[in-house]
Amino acid sequence: MPRETGRKVIAQNKRARHDYHVEDTFEAGLVLQGTEVKSLREGRASLVDGYASIDGNEAWLLNVHIPEYTQGTWTNHAARRKRKLLLHRKEIEKLAAKTKEGGLTIVPLALYFKDGRAKVEIGLARGKKDWDKRQSLAEQQAKREMARALRHRNR
Repeated sequence: MPRETGRKVIAQNKRARHDYHVEDTFEAGLVLQGTEVKSLREGRASLVDGYASIDGNEAWLLNVHIPEYTQGTWTNHAARRKRKLLLHRKEIEKLAAKTKEGGLTIVPLALYFKDGRAKVEIGLARGKKDWDKRQSLAEQQAKREMARALRHRNR
């Protein structure tokens, strides 16, 4: 039985949901070094510029910033190193086929611990145009106003 249970979110990429239409999501494990895990347990990470790529039969997470562990020594990790994603072969093949179609990219959506193991939620996403972003912002604002009006009406 694992020492930790449940899901503890470390970082979320809110910008990805703003800039992309997420079509499908996958949960992947991460190959990490010891100091990276310690830094993540402190809740320090940034997914803002991150993306994933398929190289051969392997998936890699690039440009994700996990800062150096403050109490680490010369064995500390590089903050933006290339990290291997642990996915099933069929999932990797599906991602490779979809990204080769064109217009789709793989972006990290969330980084979290699940039952004591570091996981990343990646999404197969298509970029939004400027008018799509404005439209989604207008929809969110309309929903907020409707909820506010319903709250005030029920008083």
